[in-house]
Amino acid sequence: MHQSALLCLVLSSLLTWGNEAPAAHESATTAVPSKPKPASKPVAAKPAKPLFTSTVAPSEAAKPAAHAAHEEDPNHWSYEGKLTGPANWARINPAYGLCAEGQAQSPVNVDKAQLQKLEPLKITYGLSKLAILNNGHTIQVNVEPGSWLEALGERYELKQFHFHTPSEEAINGRRFPLVAHMVHASESGSLAVIAVLFKEGRANPTLDALWPRLPEEHGETRSYSERVLSPASLLPDNLRFFTLKGSLTTPPCSEEVRWLILKTPLELSSAQLERFRQFFPMNARPLQALNGREILESE
Repeated sequence: MHQSALLCLVLSSLLTWGNEAPAAHESATTAVPSKPKPASKPVAAKPAKPLFTSTVAPSEAAKPAAHAAHEEDPNHWSYEGKLTGPANWARINPAYGLCAEGQAQSPVNVDKAQLQKLEPLKITYGLSKLAILNNGHTIQVNVEPGSWLEALGERYELKQFHFHTPSEEAINGRRFPLVAHMVHASESGSLAVIAVLFKEGRANPTLDALWPRLPEEHGETRSYSERVLSPASLLPDNLRFFTLKGSLTTPPCSEEVRWLILKTPLELSSAQLERFRQFFPMNARPLQALNGREILESE
């Protein structure tokens, strides 16, 4: 399959909401007046709308929980297992060939970066309704349109963020307990991923809001009916970064992805880490060779 066509296919599946598309952003300053009611005809109060709704895709409803073993299923890729682990991803499907043959694969170990004066990241993330999906490989949080990243001369829209344990990226050989990957796409279809590292420490308030609502079943989505938080709450104050060109870290391992690895980690508690690992004890791809790629570090 031609790489550009493959990338379009990847982008389409990567950014899928699941059962329904997100609603467009509404103006925060525009109110719609309610229709006046005759005084002689009192209107019964409507039941309160639940903050969360939960759905399971019909084709997935009968599947076991996401943390159940799939290692011996030849049609399913995984992070461990003799047949379906990372060493064999390219054998599962011909479309996954880059997982074995690619020369710009991710994740990588960052140990020799070139310090350069790079344009600061410009991030504008707004409040968003969220759809929290258990896709069988991670917890993925889909967001509404309207949150933007400007990086290295290109503008991207945030589509979703998801988590890996341990962190897929390593800094000087060290992998962190958790990483959030913020996945963005430009109008031309190119991808940029911000990696936000987490170290153990104090409880993270954003994870406190998300973790109690993690979907337990493969294919299950739990959706917020209100705009309750901004993805910006998952970013550190200091946005200095490492950057290089790499790939998706899951099949089909498509390349030409711009990686932006933030240097300042956030904190999460040991209880929050354990909560995520109840669903996914390990969901990180092994480190990949740089093959001569240069890693840049912002001043």
